[in-house]
Amino acid sequence: MPGSLEPLDVGVQIPYHFRCPISLELMRDPVTVSTGQTYDRASIESWVATGNTTCPVTRVQLMDFTLIPNHNLRRLIQDWCVANRAFGVERIPTPKQPAEPALVRSLLNQLASRSNSKQSRLTAVRRLRGLARDSDKNRSLILAHNVRDILVDLVFSNTDSDSDSSELNQESLALLVMFPLSETECVCIASEPDRIGYLSHLLFHNSIEVRVNSAALIEIVVAGTRSSDLRAQISNVDDIYEGVIELLKNPISSYPRALKVGIKALFALCLVKQTRHKAVSAGAPEALIDRLADFDKCDAERALATVELLCRVPAGCAAFSAHALTVPLLVKTILKISERATEYAAGALLSLCSASEQSQREAVSAGVLTVLLLLVQSDCTERAKRKAQLLLKLLRDSWPEDSVGNSDDFVCSEIVPF
Repeated sequence: MPGSLEPLDVGVQIPYHFRCPISLELMRDPVTVSTGQTYDRASIESWVATGNTTCPVTRVQLMDFTLIPNHNLRRLIQDWCVANRAFGVERIPTPKQPAEPALVRSLLNQLASRSNSKQSRLTAVRRLRGLARDSDKNRSLILAHNVRDILVDLVFSNTDSDSDSSELNQESLALLVMFPLSETECVCIASEPDRIGYLSHLLFHNSIEVRVNSAALIEIVVAGTRSSDLRAQISNVDDIYEGVIELLKNPISSYPRALKVGIKALFALCLVKQTRHKAVSAGAPEALIDRLADFDKCDAERALATVELLCRVPAGCAAFSAHALTVPLLVKTILKISERATEYAAGALLSLCSASEQSQREAVSAGVLTVLLLLVQSDCTERAKRKAQLLLKLLRDSWPEDSVGNSDDFVCSEIVPF
């Protein structure tokens, strides 16, 4: 349901007392403040967050910032929505209430205490994970209570002991990857080979969720570590590329998050120059081309950036050239997804065509000339234009005599020296 419902939109007048006094929109989660006035939760929270300490309606000082859910009003609003369904009004779902700070503190104490049973700690981490999934506000509340230190210790503790411990490790990992890590925390994990080895081992776990969470933490740590030596140390761990690339092969229907996490982790690892050949040996080129059409915009950009990075490795260039769909897909991608995607696709084509006459012929057959001429005349980035101009210059002798390559359009397109 839209955040705002005007009379002309639905054909009915929204009752005045169903509208938030701040936003004048239909309330989705009505809460009452200490003065007795009721507001939509999002509106009053925004009001307080900007430094206001008075009740917006009465202008009386708010001595207590507790927000009490107005369940009766919310039910009346829901009933009104149902009664006006014929006018296109959708029922407002019952909102999940934000976590209480006292509950979060209690659960974290229960989780952190080694004197508690493993089952008790497991229950605590699962409840915290459920709260974190509910809302950004809950995650911020949990994050404010030093949860990351507790979780890092749990993820990497007793990893060789009984199954109960392993389950606690894995649930803690699932919660940990929901939060950003500081560089210090990333270095703390990256600098201990046993920890990275453990995460690499989890990439082959029976549970797809465990595999995905392991890859997610690997990506967070690699991206959050500035030290090139530590990043190289992580990317050099045995089977780490194989495990990440297997996620890219997972069917989208069975676990959609695997594809998103997999490409983020692979891109982060491939930023390390020294080990890109390992990604190639593990089958990254084939996996990237086979799944390129399945990525959303942001992930497609990462995938194409990874393709360009691997094309800078001779073995990578050869592997991409050997895949029949590589060149046609890259040509098709230019100007279709985003400026970044166009730039990465053009860069990958430039590497491939510089290394192989076969790739040049495939690019020409796929219609790259027309695409490149459009690209150099578009408002794309300067880097993309430069790559396109270099590619045009490289392919100048490859155009058939009757192609547009001999037209006035080509003559007029200036090739700027790199």
